[in-house]
Amino acid sequence: MIRSERADGGAYRAVTIDRPAARNALRPADLDALEAAVAEATEPVVLLRGAGDAFCAGADLDVVTDLSDPAAFAGHGQRVARSIEDAEAVVVAGIDGAARGGGVELALACDVRVATPDATFAETGVRFGLFGAWGGTARLRRVMREGDALDFALSARTVDAEEARRLGLVSRVVPDPAAVAAELAGNEPDALAAVKGLIRDDAPVDERERTEREAFARLHDAHAADIARGRTN
Repeated sequence: MIRSERADGGAYRAVTIDRPAARNALRPADLDALEAAVAEATEPVVLLRGAGDAFCAGADLDVVTDLSDPAAFAGHGQRVARSIEDAEAVVVAGIDGAARGGGVELALACDVRVATPDATFAETGVRFGLFGAWGGTARLRRVMREGDALDFALSARTVDAEEARRLGLVSRVVPDPAAVAAELAGNEPDALAAVKGLIRDDAPVDERERTEREAFARLHDAHAADIARGRTN
């Protein structure tokens, strides 16, 4: 089950994976609901979180055990992760408790990842002959050095919040991830969208620089009065 609700007076949208008895493990229908909740958000910031004492245990193993088309299932998760990455909103993963397998991969697809002191991370699939196939092998190398990514993915070891911050899995360890979502939501939505798009852009450098110049000019013209006020703050 996925819950989606306006939070902080509508400043951001909270999307909650709500299967606490299953440690928020995801079935195909949950993946579809998660994709829809993020895509349909009209707020500039989305906070992705888990109910109970886990963020997300990844794919529901009852489903994985009986897969008739494993490649299609992997593609399903990849599509949902890509939709989170490509969402118009800035998506914050607020990780409290365990993130395992596909839960780590969904967090990697988010724009900002923050953890509480109780958060833990592991890619445990290699213990029983699998690995995370929702885009995690590609995204890990973006946030970690290659050696750290290999150690994390091959060892199946559990990493606590502070080590996750040192490795680059998360950018902050905070008491309440909702405070980070509210902080980001306090900024101009069009500037948030522009910065997300520019940093995510993987075009050649000269093209990215041209896009950056054009976006800067548009924002400058649209927010001239706000910029003038900011000079005095």
